[in-house]
Amino acid sequence: MPVNKPGTLIRMGVLALLWGSSFLWIKIALTGLSPIQITLVRTVLGATVLVVLVYGNKQRLPRDRTSWLHLGFAALFGSAVPFALFALGEETVDSGVAGVLNATTPLWALGIGLALGTERQRNPARFVGLGLGFAGVLLIFAPWQKAGLAGWGALACLAAAASYAVSYAYIGRKVSGRGLTPMQISSTQLVAAAGMTALVVPVAGLQPVHLSWQPLVAVAILGVFGTGVAFVLNYRVIEDEGPTNATMVGYLLPVVSVLLGALFLDEALNVRVVVGMVVVLVGVALTRMQPATAIVPLPEKPVTTLK
Repeated sequence: MPVNKPGTLIRMGVLALLWGSSFLWIKIALTGLSPIQITLVRTVLGATVLVVLVYGNKQRLPRDRTSWLHLGFAALFGSAVPFALFALGEETVDSGVAGVLNATTPLWALGIGLALGTERQRNPARFVGLGLGFAGVLLIFAPWQKAGLAGWGALACLAAAASYAVSYAYIGRKVSGRGLTPMQISSTQLVAAAGMTALVVPVAGLQPVHLSWQPLVAVAILGVFGTGVAFVLNYRVIEDEGPTNATMVGYLLPVVSVLLGALFLDEALNVRVVVGMVVVLVGVALTRMQPATAIVPLPEKPVTTLK
C-alpha cells in the first residue's frame, strides 16, 4: 500500500538521510576515536534523547527485572554489538559498502525465522530473494579475487547486520506484548547498551583520543540524530503507516550511504560492487513481498422479487 501522507513522506526522507548518513559519520568519527569509544558516546547520547522524551511524555522506564533482562539481551545484539562492529568494520571498509551490508538484515531475519520455524510466509518470491541477497553479498565480497572485500572489516559489517536480525527476532518473541510502548523499549535498550559498552571501555576502549572538531561533531550527530532522533521518527512512521510501509525506508539507506561516501569521502566503487549492491537490494525487496491473499467469493444471495 503506497504512502500518501505528505508529512509521513517527509519523515521517511529525513529518516533515510539520518540512518543512511550514519556510516559517513562513523567513518569521520574514526579519525579521532576508537570503535568502542564511538559506540559509548553514540549510545549515551541516543539514550539521553530518548529518556528525556519518555519522561516528557509522562512515561517511565520499566522497573521489573524481567523486562530489563529481555531488553538487555536485545540491547546487546541490537545496539552494543552492531554499533561496535560497524565502527570496527569501517576501519577498513568504505562507508558505502558498510551501508549495503547493513541492508542484508532482512535476509538474516528471514533466515533466522526459517531456522526457528517462526517464519510462516513461505511464498517462492521470498526464497528467491533470500538466495539473490546472499548472491549479491558474495559479489561484493568477491572471495575469488585478491582485490575482493573478504576481509575482517567486511565480515564485521556482515556480522553486525546479522546481529540486528537476532535482536529483532528476540524482541518479537520475548518483548512484544509485555505492555511496553515502543519509546520505552527503545530508550531502555539504549540505556542498557550504554551500560554494557561502558563496562567494555577499560578492556578495549582506552586507545589514545585524537580530538578535533570533525570527529567530535560527527559522533555528536551520530548519537543525537542518527540514533536518538532517528528512533523517534521511525516509531512515528510506524504509527502513521504501519510496520510494513515503514520498512520502505530500508531500501533507501544503501543509496544514501553510497552517495554520501562518494561525495564527501571520495570513495570509489567498481562495477562488480555496484552490481552486487543492486542484487542485494532486489533480493531484500523480494523477501519483503507478502503472499497474495486468496479472494474467496461470497455465496450469492437469493434474488427476491418485490410483490
